[in-house]
Amino acid sequence: MNRTQLPTPADVREAEARVRPHVRRTPLLDVEVDGRRVLLKLEHLQLSGSFKLRGAVNALLAAGRADHVVAASGGNHGLAVATAAGLLGTKATIYVPETAPSAKVTRIESAGADLVRHGQTFAQAAALARATAAEHGHPFLHAYDDPAVIPGQGTVGAEIVADAPDADTLVVATGGGGLAAGTALAADGRHVVSVEPEHCCCLHEAFAAGEPVDATVDSVAASALGASRAGDLPFAVLRAHGAASVLVDDTQILAARDRLWDAFRIAVEPAAAAPFAAWLAGRVPGELPCLVLCGANSTWQPA
Repeated sequence: MNRTQLPTPADVREAEARVRPHVRRTPLLDVEVDGRRVLLKLEHLQLSGSFKLRGAVNALLAAGRADHVVAASGGNHGLAVATAAGLLGTKATIYVPETAPSAKVTRIESAGADLVRHGQTFAQAAALARATAAEHGHPFLHAYDDPAVIPGQGTVGAEIVADAPDADTLVVATGGGGLAAGTALAADGRHVVSVEPEHCCCLHEAFAAGEPVDATVDSVAASALGASRAGDLPFAVLRAHGAASVLVDDTQILAARDRLWDAFRIAVEPAAAAPFAAWLAGRVPGELPCLVLCGANSTWQPA
């Protein structure tokens, strides 16, 4: 696929077949909270601790298993690429900002990847990663603005649709937009809601501006949702599919994260609790929404 060509639902179906031998089919939890029924997609149980493995595996396989791949990440994408490279016998070098959480950095190194720390933001780490990849002729695997990564992430939504066909709304936390876009491709007409933290909402600002724009990154969930600019491909997919954008604040995110633990003994990183925060706040439409709990790669402690 051309890097500027929009991925399609057919690409998600192809990705399902491609990644199935290498990823977990994560379970759904059907629960009632405050008298309301809701589904929780337990994607934090995925290999590498987040949904990101799906996109990384799909991209590596679609590219024909390059000998060496380079990526930049605040943590989860880097860990996913490192894990995928290990599964597929490929060497990986991961660039992370100096601010990347130590728990994620340790896991990336443990997965066998070479790790380079650079800059204070994801954008700075990514710039050096891109330059180094180009200099040495290695593929650069973008965390979200990639036509193979997006359908790979969309396999989360495809599993929800298959396992819970009565779910009418799919809700995901959003950084650069890869998971949200993939979910929109897999949703088969269902509502898709993108949830971002206030002051860390590049997709929300892109919707307001009509195109991706630079945004501030200031949130307790920034290590996973800290993209400073929405991807061109995810933005185009989400706009075409009419996805909704919802904001929650850090207090709501932490309260939702703690409630997931108190009620269900589910320990996730702050970013993964954003959809639950939006649902608790009454910001999610539909009779039976499914909330994707997307990752658990932080040192967990209650607020």
